[in-house]
Amino acid sequence: MPTDSSRHKILQQISETIKRRHIFAEKSTPLHAKIYKPILPDALTCFKNELEAISGKCIICKDEPDLYSKLKLFVEQKNFAYLYCRDSYIISQLKSHQIPFSNNETDFENMQGGITGCEFLVARTGSILVSSGSESGRQMNVFPPVHIVLAHVSQLVDYPEDAFKAIQEKYGAMLPSTLSTITGPSRTADIEKTLVLGAHGPKEFVVFLCNV
Repeated sequence: MPTDSSRHKILQQISETIKRRHIFAEKSTPLHAKIYKPILPDALTCFKNELEAISGKCIICKDEPDLYSKLKLFVEQKNFAYLYCRDSYIISQLKSHQIPFSNNETDFENMQGGITGCEFLVARTGSILVSSGSESGRQMNVFPPVHIVLAHVSQLVDYPEDAFKAIQEKYGAMLPSTLSTITGPSRTADIEKTLVLGAHGPKEFVVFLCNV
């Protein structure tokens, strides 16, 4: 049996623990509180600013012809032999705008840049949501040295939970086997805490965003 002295110490410790919990609860974010900063000044600008803050690039285009015109210039400036693409709609547009591409598996490992679509864009984090449900598959999100994403402003949502809600509404009970968010180019600081881009995936990440 504990003595009066030891009992007092135990009760005192319990009392101090309860006080600390109350202090922690008062300082913690309430369940109903918003955990994200507001979308400013608007969703499109917020997405662009957040993506470029993490070494990505966002090129705003007024319409699809403008998008493919800017994409063609980008490919020429990069001196890419071709863009690797598996998406049938994007391929049709690359052909139409005379942008060199390949979807031949023998060219996969030698690609300089790969191009895909995406499911949704998240304004607050500058992220894109991708899935294995697209024609591009999973490889195209991690293998290209330069990952180019084509998107429309209609795919832009405010917060991550909005993107996952939208993906559920799109696919219903038939969700793709893989859902991933990509936030800028691949990076690591594992070695001597020095930030290195392209360690586990694309070194460059570029979104061409059609503003219609």
